[in-house]
Amino acid sequence: MSSDIEGKRCFIVGASSGIGAAVAARFGALGAELVIHCNGNREGADAVADAIRSQGGRISVLQGDIADGEMAAGLVDEALGLLGGLDILINNAGSMFGRTSIAEATDEQYHRVVDVNIGGIFFASRRASVVMREQKSGTIINTTSIAARTGGGDGAGLYGSAKGFVSTITRVLAKELAPFGVRVNAVAPGVIATPFHERYSTQAQLDASVRGIPMGRLGTAEECVGAYEFLASERMSGYITGQVIEVNGGQLMP
Repeated sequence: MSSDIEGKRCFIVGASSGIGAAVAARFGALGAELVIHCNGNREGADAVADAIRSQGGRISVLQGDIADGEMAAGLVDEALGLLGGLDILINNAGSMFGRTSIAEATDEQYHRVVDVNIGGIFFASRRASVVMREQKSGTIINTTSIAARTGGGDGAGLYGSAKGFVSTITRVLAKELAPFGVRVNAVAPGVIATPFHERYSTQAQLDASVRGIPMGRLGTAEECVGAYEFLASERMSGYITGQVIEVNGGQLMP
């Protein structure tokens, strides 16, 4: 049976590495028409696109600061133009910008975390909501985090707080857009072996995380992909909206 993601027009925000890149690869293999976004890592995004094209996939790359409201709306519109419509928006851009306690966080850290993790989701979703309401169809999938429920590990509280916003706005959008035939859900990865943790976690911190994971290991980006595929598929999740799927090896069992 072919996937009902085949032929769907999908814009993935934050897809130059890690989970976003893995989702792009899978959706490309399923036959989705793709536009992927990057900010600083254009080389990584181009490598993702080249790999998908080599398998016969259709994909374009856009670059820009999703934390800038005007630019974010412009990126959504540009993706809309390239794709000829928008069936799936995946909001995956996010970063921690270093570990710090709230007491020691600088104004700069606060603004960077909020602008990217909250602003990026808000601005892209705001524009996509207008588009999807008008066409009376579509799916938005946000990437939140286990930190949204736990408050984050050592020094990750500011990031976890921002991801709490992502989980909540997912539910808000689900309520607002359900009457228009639009579904909104989120995926909450646990501790996943990606460049994110290479930048912001020490080996000691990762080892401590593993001790709290019943499956006894970190997850991989590829192991997160199935949740996005499930939520993007009307066949598999057409009656699901406002939900957060936890992908964490049993580290959190809400």
